[in-house]
Amino acid sequence: MRSPRRKPITAIEPGLPLLTLKLPKDSSFSSLVEVVLPKRSRDELILSTRNVRTFLGLMDEFRGADLLRRHGLDIRSKLLFCGPPGCGKTLTAEVFARELGLPLVVARLDAIISSFLGETATNIRKVFESAADQPCVLFLDEFDALARARADGSEHNELRRVVNSLLMLIDRFKGKGFLIAATNLEESLDAAIWRRFDEVVIFDLPSQREIRRLCELKLKNFPVPFSIADKVAELQGMSYADVERVCDNAIKRSILKRSKTLIEADFNFAVREAQRRKEVRARLHPH
Repeated sequence: MRSPRRKPITAIEPGLPLLTLKLPKDSSFSSLVEVVLPKRSRDELILSTRNVRTFLGLMDEFRGADLLRRHGLDIRSKLLFCGPPGCGKTLTAEVFARELGLPLVVARLDAIISSFLGETATNIRKVFESAADQPCVLFLDEFDALARARADGSEHNELRRVVNSLLMLIDRFKGKGFLIAATNLEESLDAAIWRRFDEVVIFDLPSQREIRRLCELKLKNFPVPFSIADKVAELQGMSYADVERVCDNAIKRSILKRSKTLIEADFNFAVREAQRRKEVRARLHPH
């Protein structure tokens, strides 16, 4: 009798029913966060095998949280996402929330960071306390704006107090959901931040295999009469967002020409435009 075949680790499992989020009555809180009902599907997400394994393990723990806690074990619930812009950190947070059936609470840093002394730390505490009261995914994008190294001589005492407060809040976070912080500037984070997180997840630029998978995903509803595999090398070094833009721009140019298939010259033009934008970014932000 044959043993059952193990399912390959290629995608995240289907999600749970979405929970609703009850916001605090404090009217000031609504200006500090944006509550997002996650809509992006796991089919839109391409991750490395290493990261898929990490997220599958996290979801298994979440779904078996009661069992683990009865054995005196905590589940991993604090995640730090690091990597270049456009490599899927925000999309992953949304898909992760959807798969767990949790609302996504996105902290609005422009509202949290106040010009008034002491108010920023108070705003952060409000956000953390609300996220701890009910199941959700609290997402702190551009985390380096809050957790900048205290040794940085350019930072004033107020921001140092904010980091101290943030460290304490992360330590005490025992929410029923997840805390996810994301940064493109991990080198600027305070050294004490790293050990506060249960997992650090690295989002790299896509490999050639991942670029090809993404192109096939984006072009699946538009016939391609040429080999995408032959174009992948030209996209190497671009982010996922850059590759998506290449595909979208190529499709738009072909549609405007009333073509029912993707025109190879339009795809080549979109690639050249992406390379030009990449060179402009490198010139404006050389580091």
